[in-house]
Amino acid sequence: MEERRRAPRLKEDNEVTITVVSGGKNPPKEKIIYNRSKDISVSGARIQAHIFLPVDTLLQIEITLKTVRQMITVLGKVKWIKIIYGDEAYEAGVEFVNTPADAIKKLEDYISWKQNCTKLKTCS
Repeated sequence: MEERRRAPRLKEDNEVTITVVSGGKNPPKEKIIYNRSKDISVSGARIQAHIFLPVDTLLQIEITLKTVRQMITVLGKVKWIKIIYGDEAYEAGVEFVNTPADAIKKLEDYISWKQNCTKLKTCS
């Protein structure tokens, strides 16, 4: 299967705080959600949430990078949603949109550093 991603993904759990900026159809009642990202790249992330986030929902996501404990804030749009467990757990694919260049640079640097230190087995 051909890889369609624009940027390499880092499979890593990171804490995220999600604020719903605007909903697609049937936006969630909760405006702030605390959960985890399952992987991340400079163009998007796969996140887990305990509420359904409709496709096209605009989110502000604060990502706390696991190893360096640095927070990065991005805007993202839900591109897909998958039910993981009944109506209690979901995964969503989020594409980053209108994200400041400095946030993208921090993500790029972190992903590159993490991939290199994983190869060299120097990550803590």
